[in-house]
Amino acid sequence: MEIGLVTYTPEKVKGYDYHVYYSKWVNGSVFPAAKGMQNDVSCFCDAKAIREKPSIAAISKNGPALRKNRKANLAFDYVCPTNPEYRMKVLEYIKELNDQNILGVTLNLYHFPEEGFCVCPRCVELWRTSGLNWIKWRAETITQFISDAKNVVKGTFAVEMFPDPVLAKERFGIDFDKIAEYVDYFHVPLSARDYTTNYWVDLLARDFLKTLKKPVVLELSAEMPNFEKMDALLKTMAYLSRFNFKAILLLVHNSKNAEEICEFAVKNKEYRDWLDRFEFSNMIKIVEKWATVY
Repeated sequence: MEIGLVTYTPEKVKGYDYHVYYSKWVNGSVFPAAKGMQNDVSCFCDAKAIREKPSIAAISKNGPALRKNRKANLAFDYVCPTNPEYRMKVLEYIKELNDQNILGVTLNLYHFPEEGFCVCPRCVELWRTSGLNWIKWRAETITQFISDAKNVVKGTFAVEMFPDPVLAKERFGIDFDKIAEYVDYFHVPLSARDYTTNYWVDLLARDFLKTLKKPVVLELSAEMPNFEKMDALLKTMAYLSRFNFKAILLLVHNSKNAEEICEFAVKNKEYRDWLDRFEFSNMIKIVEKWATVY
């Protein structure tokens, strides 16, 4: 198993095998390609674009896909995935990234906001003329977008998964089996403020590993400011290292944050003794690699 980073700053950090950079954010911010890194693109969440043109937001019977719409309970503002102009805008951006010397592209938030979206006149007409039922039409719509993106990606191609291994197709239009035909691996974020309670991480991670038909990388939140949270994060990583994941990725603020995690693991004798005592061999190898640098 390898170890990597997901970061908002385009900088590599010693001791990590993978580097994923957020090049397009949910707030609408867009940045130049991070060369030599996997570039992560938020596709249909764009608060800036929706402020400029509110009519592009996805719609349900309970209103638009906006954070301020409390009936929808959404974390982000979503553009309708069938909007042709916005789809083309995202694909053009992905193509521009690939003109640079990047490792590859990861798609993020490329799906419908939730079940019930989108019932704008365009979506309803596309659904009716397709001859498909509602769930299958939505899934084919999302899979087609992934296919279109794949055609303009030269390097490694991955997608992030909304962390629901059971209802992803019904809720978001995510068809695991169809998408597996296009991607090199699946990226599963299991975000939390801390991992002091971590049974749910083990449960979801193992469900995804069994369900998905391509390699899986897991993302854990690693903006950990104190001893207790850092210790819980590293022990959660140790338990996950016993399974056949391609990599564990740590979401950090910046390189200093990433280095602090390595230093904590290397210099914490109690943690290293705990790894030895319970024979976490894969995690031991990672910490030993960090020890050569930190």
